[in-house]
Amino acid sequence: MNRDNPNQSIRCTVNNCAHHCGDVQYCGLDSIQVGTHEDNPTQPECTDCQSFRMK
Repeated sequence: MNRDNPNQSIRCTVNNCAHHCGDVQYCGLDSIQVGTHEDNPTQPECTDCQSFRMK
């Protein structure tokens, strides 16, 4: 992970994530894990970035 080297394949607006790349609105990870907190997700709000780490 490198916050100074944004992964332009992963857009992110979660400023309080440790992987967020500041003003450029990208993630610094090579890849992320996406999961859900629902048994049967039907909307984007049902999914979560499980790579999130608090800044």
